[in-house]
Amino acid sequence: MKDLEAVADKLKELLGAEGKAEEGMISLEKSRDIDVQVQGRPFKSETDMEIHFEAFQEDGTALNHAEIVLLPEEIPDFTIALGKNDIPITALHNHWLFAEPAIKYLHVQTVEKPEAFAKRLAEAFKVLKK
Repeated sequence: MKDLEAVADKLKELLGAEGKAEEGMISLEKSRDIDVQVQGRPFKSETDMEIHFEAFQEDGTALNHAEIVLLPEEIPDFTIALGKNDIPITALHNHWLFAEPAIKYLHVQTVEKPEAFAKRLAEAFKVLKK
């Protein structure tokens, strides 16, 4: 891609995320303000969503993928929103056995132009509580 930094700026704006472009890849993080405890202790280290755009091709397409942190009660509405926005789910799992609430990590991925993916993902994000 000619100007990966400009693409990154547009994606950050669309997704309300922070991040950077480097080494041919765009890495973004979108913060979640959710209260989680692991073994009774406040837990903030893995509550941000990670969104990546890489393996860019000449036609502007890329491998777009994200790991999205969800509260259990958000899963039904968010998965419906992903379906309505034609974003396939590739995994849903936990990381922490002693987390309260039992947060989940949902993965999605597509191969397309990053802006198209980001617009649809941003639309799905609208159903999240925080």
